[in-house]
Amino acid sequence: MSTIDPRAAQKVQPELMSGESIYWTGIPNPRVIFHSDDWTAIPFSLVWTGFFVFWEAAALGVWGKTSRASGNDTFMVLWGIPFLVIGNYMVWGRFLVDAWLKRRTYYAVTNRRVLVLQEGWKRKSSTTFLEAITKIEREGTVTGTLWFGPKYPVVAAKGRKTRDMSRFSVGDVPVFADIDDVDAVYRLIMNLREKNVEASIARPGLTYNSD
Repeated sequence: MSTIDPRAAQKVQPELMSGESIYWTGIPNPRVIFHSDDWTAIPFSLVWTGFFVFWEAAALGVWGKTSRASGNDTFMVLWGIPFLVIGNYMVWGRFLVDAWLKRRTYYAVTNRRVLVLQEGWKRKSSTTFLEAITKIEREGTVTGTLWFGPKYPVVAAKGRKTRDMSRFSVGDVPVFADIDDVDAVYRLIMNLREKNVEASIARPGLTYNSD
């Protein structure tokens, strides 16, 4: 049975259009949840970070003499720092950022749209009308994720569209990430979408007088 989270409902209320009714609202599950992307992201991030840990250690002379007789190779040390920071973000920092964003992300299903609202670094929203949803990708059965459109890869060949590593980054495709009772929300959206499509077909079209 679909539920309405009071706090999420209050947050999305200003985003509603005239005649729009809320059928479900929710927030992400606050626990750390690993996703299918992590099967590749975690090994890659560990290799990346490990490489630049050894890089910095070598540049600082941990393994012996540095490349310069007078002291540490300052350029090599400074050059490796940004990559080391990126690696640490991928290994553990992104989980902290996601936890922060989870507490500021709200989802809603109305009689007309699916809506994502986030009050993070700045207020963002992403929405799609139910009739315009051509594809829903679902992950998980109890706690899971719904993608209302194509699920772009995190890493892809040059020229192909990609997405942010975090599922809580608001983009073109609305995403309900880490929601509880994902099956019930999925069924609700499919039922509402079917009703909207049937209603649009049943509406009489415009007629024109040829006189």
